[in-house]
Amino acid sequence: MNDSTVTLPWLVIRQDDNGNRYRVGRYATHAEAQKIADSLDARGHKQLYWVERIGQNEDAGRN
Repeated sequence: MNDSTVTLPWLVIRQDDNGNRYRVGRYATHAEAQKIADSLDARGHKQLYWVERIGQNEDAGRN
């Protein structure tokens, strides 16, 4: 584990309509990451966005 993992433990993940997953960004707090995920989700595209903590089970952080 490096310093950025400790200071930016929250990920925003995007899944497209083909099931491909991408890391959008890393954030210091859950609230900050959720705000980004919510704003991206509000754009109305087919992609799914969710917040996950580094080290968390892949499906456990899905909304």
